[in-house]
Amino acid sequence: MNVGLTRCMTLSRVISALVLAICAFMPFLAPAVGEPFLIGMFARAMIWSIAALSLNLIMGYGGMISFGHAAYLGVAAYTVGILSFHGVTSAWIQWPTALIVSAIVAFLFGAISLRTRGVYFIMITLALSQMLYFLARSAELYGSDDGLTIARRSATGLSFLNLNDRVTFYYVIFAALLLCLFVLWRIVNSRFGMVIRGIKSNETRMEGIGISTYRYKLAAFVIAGTMCGLAGILEANLEKFVSPDTLNWARSGEMIFMVVLGGMGSLFGPVTGAVVYWLLQDKLADLTEHWQIIFGPFLILVVLFARGGIDGMLKRRPRDA
Repeated sequence: MNVGLTRCMTLSRVISALVLAICAFMPFLAPAVGEPFLIGMFARAMIWSIAALSLNLIMGYGGMISFGHAAYLGVAAYTVGILSFHGVTSAWIQWPTALIVSAIVAFLFGAISLRTRGVYFIMITLALSQMLYFLARSAELYGSDDGLTIARRSATGLSFLNLNDRVTFYYVIFAALLLCLFVLWRIVNSRFGMVIRGIKSNETRMEGIGISTYRYKLAAFVIAGTMCGLAGILEANLEKFVSPDTLNWARSGEMIFMVVLGGMGSLFGPVTGAVVYWLLQDKLADLTEHWQIIFGPFLILVVLFARGGIDGMLKRRPRDA
């Protein structure tokens, strides 16, 4: 390995460590710089980092471009909201139930959509997620278009784990992000992960050597959906509100943007992409309400000139620049 490549990989790791360090100390940094709103912004960025990491498993490593990934986030968020609406506020009931529901929905959607490939797969995932979106809009008992307000965050029954405390809940989100990074790292570097990457590279060849690619893809789909469900649980508790917009295809598009911006097929790239996304959105929104007009060309430039997103740009050797 040459010196240039080693330096690039080191820079990528330094940036990753810096992003994690900023997330870890933000509850102390934000008040120190007189910007307490940054705590909420970074909490949202970490939640969406988890969602982007889950999408990266199937899209970045598995080559499955899903335009319906927000469905699992929305389903989990609605599960928390509906249980709270009916008086079930315990986190030990809400959270496992929401994860199970997300896994079931991911299994059903995967079982249907993974029988197709290419643009047909994209369109089916989009159609299935929109089906849930319109179902949520028609659910008058749970707010319909107006959404569902959640009275209070999930109750753990533990004094040291009071989610209504802003800092405590922030670190619960941070711990969940670290857990997802660890789980994804173990998956990607396992035999299962090697098969998923092999399927992305050449699915026909993988089938030719006797591997049931459908089962592997379905398993990855369920894992990704469940992980995205965790993001939905945290999102519902952070905002104390859930609406049909959580299920809309535009949210899936935002996740894809974060993965592409940070770097598809890289472990930490989606986290960097999510943090940069939220920071840019906040700054651009201060300039104009039509901030998407600036954001769109920015994404095009990233795709054209930053192969592999931010992570790929950091790892690129000087001779490849």
